[in-house]
Amino acid sequence: MEASENSDLSQDELFEHYRFVAAKGQEPLRVDKFLMNFIENATRNKIQQAAKQGHIWVNEVIVKQNYRVKAGDEVKVMFEHPPYEFLLTPEDIPLNIVYEDDTLLVVNKPAGMVVHPGHGNYSGTLINALVYHFDNLPNNSSDRPGLVHRIDKDTSGLLVIAKTESAMTHLAKQFFEKSSEREYVALVWGNVEEDEGTVEGHIGRNPKNRLQMTVFPEGEQGKEAITHYRVLERLGYVTLLSCRLETGRTHQIRVHMKHIGHTLFNDERYGGDKILKGTTFTKYKQFVDNAFKVLPRQALHAKTLGFVHPKTGKQMQFNSELPQDMVDCIEKWRNYAKHKEQ
Repeated sequence: MEASENSDLSQDELFEHYRFVAAKGQEPLRVDKFLMNFIENATRNKIQQAAKQGHIWVNEVIVKQNYRVKAGDEVKVMFEHPPYEFLLTPEDIPLNIVYEDDTLLVVNKPAGMVVHPGHGNYSGTLINALVYHFDNLPNNSSDRPGLVHRIDKDTSGLLVIAKTESAMTHLAKQFFEKSSEREYVALVWGNVEEDEGTVEGHIGRNPKNRLQMTVFPEGEQGKEAITHYRVLERLGYVTLLSCRLETGRTHQIRVHMKHIGHTLFNDERYGGDKILKGTTFTKYKQFVDNAFKVLPRQALHAKTLGFVHPKTGKQMQFNSELPQDMVDCIEKWRNYAKHKEQ
């Protein structure tokens, strides 16, 4: 967060960098502490500086750092310069394009690549690559060129990119109306007993940990989220699943799987980078550590993507191979499970 010296500008002359609405259950909390809970990498000192210089607004009014945020308050951080993520620099990053025509393209994103610039990630993203390779991509509702949907940085797999305004509108509508097809392969901790099932539970930001999402079973907060899963293979202390998204919430599969007691393997943010199932043998601990090394990220791959082509009206479906790190990790567990049975 940066603050500048000038605070006598109207809201129309400022750029919104952050906006948060305090949840229903929000106890009164100083605005500087409230913002600390939501903005990654922000220091309290920087937030207080921003407040002193008139950059923090609550319900359209500038407030001081000791203002107490309560339920329903809309908190904004406004500066004179646009957010850095909107200053898009084209970068010559190779793209794995699996399909392309004059309306859209489908890319297979590697794990480790961020989809769009954001706080702390201003370069090396999929969008930096897209604006280098393609001119005049249409902006989505968040001013992000070409982007219809997204997947997490450490998730690999398929994404569709719109090349025209009408394709953007048409595809976004399919995702919104849940008519697109999105199937993921996930390796999760524990033996998933049911052969198939559905997880339903509203997903919203975890009030105790700003970097996580969480399930609100009563649906009083967050947004509706539905994940269908089926077991592909049981491998002892872990299970290989196919997960089909009916909705597309942030971290949806990761959060839903944790909610039913089957955190994704090596999902650091949700605690899957610890041994959650298995024995206490040192030899087993060493085996799991090696499996973590082989797959140094959450075990999640966006394998299948289906939608109706905006121009031709034809049903399109794309499949991608599991990346090598997941293949190697699954193979390790397969061998371990066989060995354990003997």
